[in-house]
Amino acid sequence: MAGRSKKKAETVFLVCEETNDYNYTLQRKAGGEKLRLKKYSPRLRKHTWHAEKKK
Repeated sequence: MAGRSKKKAETVFLVCEETNDYNYTLQRKAGGEKLRLKKYSPRLRKHTWHAEKKK
């Protein structure tokens, strides 16, 4: 198993596109497409689009 590189999980944030609030955090592997999910926004009290952002 020598020479194998493991991809470390990184912390990413899901930011509400309407209020720009940091509502959720995720641990995911580096690379791949950015996430864009419909999640609940406590400030607006409804589901809104959230985009992945690194801090």
